Amino acid sequence: MGVVLGTFSMHTKQVTFRTDKIDDELEMTMVCHRPEGLEQLEAQTNFTKQELQVLYRGFKNECPSGVVNEETFKHIYAQFFPHGDASTYAHYLFNAFDTRNNGSIKFEDFVMGLSTLLRGTVREKLEWTFYLYDINRDGLINKEEMTEIVRAIYDMMGKYTYPALKGDVPKQHVDAFFNKMDKNKDGVVTLDEFVLACQEDENMMRSMQLFENVM
Repeated sequence: MGVVLGTFSMHTKQVTFRTDKIDDELEMTMVCHRPEGLEQLEAQTNFTKQELQVLYRGFKNECPSGVVNEETFKHIYAQFFPHGDASTYAHYLFNAFDTRNNGSIKFEDFVMGLSTLLRGTVREKLEWTFYLYDINRDGLINKEEMTEIVRAIYDMMGKYTYPALKGDVPKQHVDAFFNKMDKNKDGVVTLDEFVLACQEDENMMRSMQLFENVM
């Protein structure tokens, strides 16, 4: 596994090196306009300008081009969960941050999502969580979608965190919560059903917002 990760890391560095020249002009433009951009983001988020500057420096340090694609996102995220497989969960999380649906995350996309997750109201956090679980973006969550996310979370946490897990545990977890959420028993959960169920059940709230602890 270490060899694979090492090889991937080298490949990532090579790709970054090759694209640096292409991205130089874009990067300089972003740096030149950074103060105005941060002032606008300060008005749109719950972060101060100083906090945004720190976040921006960290983002640029990890992603010199100013843009993160899914493979880079997965690679960065996997480093925080060495005992599990974070690739599937990182895929869904990337899609939730990629609000433009163009296969990349800019700093603006990242910080807007982070603002909601860390500083948003309970309603805003739950709406973001619902969007994460709504894989096909039809405005509803079905049991299969919820199972996919929950299974991805269990896979990510790894065998050292959950040594006694059996294959059907994620499904059992989803069955219990889904039945509580699906108030009218039509087989799907709407945003209002999701929010209401989470607000009524503290355990469900913690479970549905587990991603906040694995950001």
